[in-house]
Formats: sequence, C-alpha cells, structure tokens
Amino acid sequence: QVQLVESGGGLVQPGGSLRLSCATSRSIFRLYAMGWYRQAPGKQRELVARITSGGNTNYADSVKGRFTISRDNFKNTVYLQMNSLKPEDTAVYYCRAVRGAGDYWGQGTQVTVSS
Repeated sequence: QVQLVESGGGLVQPGGSLRLSCATSRSIFRLYAMGWYRQAPGKQRELVARITSGGNTNYADSVKGRFTISRDNFKNTVYLQMNSLKPEDTAVYYCRAVRGAGDYWGQGTQVTVSS
C-alpha cells in the first residue's frame, strides 16, 4: 500500500509563511509526478502546484510568485513553501502522486490563514 503523509499545516496570520511536507515510500517517489491540491469549504478541489519526476513545475495563477514546490529525492519528500499567505489560501491541502495508472492521495493537512 502506497502512503503519502502530509505535515506542516496550521494556523498562520495573513502575510505569514508555512512549509508543507509530503513523505512517500521510496519505491515510487523518483518516478512519480507529485502535486499539491487544496479544497476549501464548499469548493471543488483544485491544483495548487505540481512537479514532474524531472523537476519541471507549474502553478495555479493564484499562487504564482508566493508558493514554491520542490522535491528531495533522497528524503522521498515533496515540499510546498507558502509565503505571503492570504485568507483565501485557507483550505485542506492534499498531496498527490501520479504515474500512469497509479494515482495516490494523502489524507490532507489543514491550513488556516486568519488574524
């Protein structure tokens, strides 16, 4: 069973920063594209950022210039550095690993941006 374990969520004031981590099993990490998604109450789950196995990245327009996705193949971990956080970034953030028919999700971590 492939597991993705997110951590790093929490409560932060507007303008603050958080770093999310997603740890995976070594057998899949290097070969998979990894992504961060989020779902706010009453809204559909949306892509925040993704990174391919080769390191190419893309971002949702709403987070460009504020969020950075990265991966550490030695630690089998993908990160999401979130800066200049806004109240509208409040959501449950999910990690996803995709390769061909393989598609795995983490359990999610709550991020709340509020004063």
